Amino acid sequence: MATKTMELATYAWEGKDKRGKVLKGEQSAKSANLIKADLRRQGINPTRVRKKGKPLLGGGGRAIKPQDIAIFSRQLATMMKAGVPLVQGFEIVAGGQSNPRMKNMLIDIKNSIEGGSTLSESLNKYPVQFDELFVNLVAAGEQAGVLDTLLDEIATYKERTEEIKSKIKKALFYPAAVIGVAVLVSAVLLIFVVPQFQMIFQDAGSDLPAFTQAVINLSENVQSYGWIYAIVIVGSIVAIVLAKKRSRPFAHLLDRIALKVPIIGKILHDSAIARFARTLATTFAAGVPLVDALDTVSGATGNAVYGEAVKRIREDVSVGHQLQLAMSQVNLFPNMVIQMTAIGEESGSLDAMLTKVAEFYEREVNNAVDALSSLIEPLVMVVIGGMVGSLVVAMYLPIFKLAATI
Repeated sequence: MATKTMELATYAWEGKDKRGKVLKGEQSAKSANLIKADLRRQGINPTRVRKKGKPLLGGGGRAIKPQDIAIFSRQLATMMKAGVPLVQGFEIVAGGQSNPRMKNMLIDIKNSIEGGSTLSESLNKYPVQFDELFVNLVAAGEQAGVLDTLLDEIATYKERTEEIKSKIKKALFYPAAVIGVAVLVSAVLLIFVVPQFQMIFQDAGSDLPAFTQAVINLSENVQSYGWIYAIVIVGSIVAIVLAKKRSRPFAHLLDRIALKVPIIGKILHDSAIARFARTLATTFAAGVPLVDALDTVSGATGNAVYGEAVKRIREDVSVGHQLQLAMSQVNLFPNMVIQMTAIGEESGSLDAMLTKVAEFYEREVNNAVDALSSLIEPLVMVVIGGMVGSLVVAMYLPIFKLAATI
């Protein structure tokens, strides 16, 4: 019969040292007895150990973010380079965590290492926080005896990729914000402002210009069926998001369409190339064979189109084709990227060349997003001003017409 694995819990403890001084603290463990035993080993006589209850809201602490993993990697690498043993490094890093989830996870990994597992095996218990790429790089570092160096490179990789992700989100947010604000302003005008003018026009009893009548008809339609439109829009967005997660062909279609959108498509292209180059450079530099590295890279580009292309590249490389030749066959990579890859293969410095490619395209993404931000600000004013201006003109046309007849 399998034994049930006990989960880590946080305990608040009080105790006295050999001088009789009262000490207090918090510690995570699987039971209070383990806390007491650990305190006694430190020369502290525990007088009280109690399990901390979870708060009603967010009891488990906030979610562990990729930035947290990057900081953890950097901290652990720094300690290992300073000569701190791996287990003790985990204790120090875990002790400095304010997020209970992160702290409990690190302590559980530390306990697993103490039980005889390797770091890569212990990290594999948390696939959401430590993806296949992370675990493979750690395993390569352990085998080569350069774990501290690899952890430092992983931290750099995580920081760069998360920076690119945040830039992409920012680039996509601006157009969505323009559309959202425009729709909201229009809805407010159509629901609350236009009906006031409509009452005035009805009392006047005059014929309305076609443009004004069209706006009034739209206002009546929104007042009657606006809630249906809102449900359809929200439902469509939710359906698209769920379908993209569950259907690979649909995700491929959306990503292909996104790559063709003006301005945004260029940013997505550059982002995918930057992530491809950065991930491949990091894995290849760690000593991972090229074919295995490409297998990992296929899921790290952030775009289904590029992901499928990398899989085709992997198949070509696995049968003996050069990387630069395989890349040229998928018709997605610019000539500069292919030529840099070819130089790297010929000179034996593929990781260095790919790193230069990644840095170039990361700068391109940064510049493009900054330029888009500058473009969107006046565009917001033009769009909203145009919509509001059109509605104002539509409402005042009958007044101008009436004034002309007097």
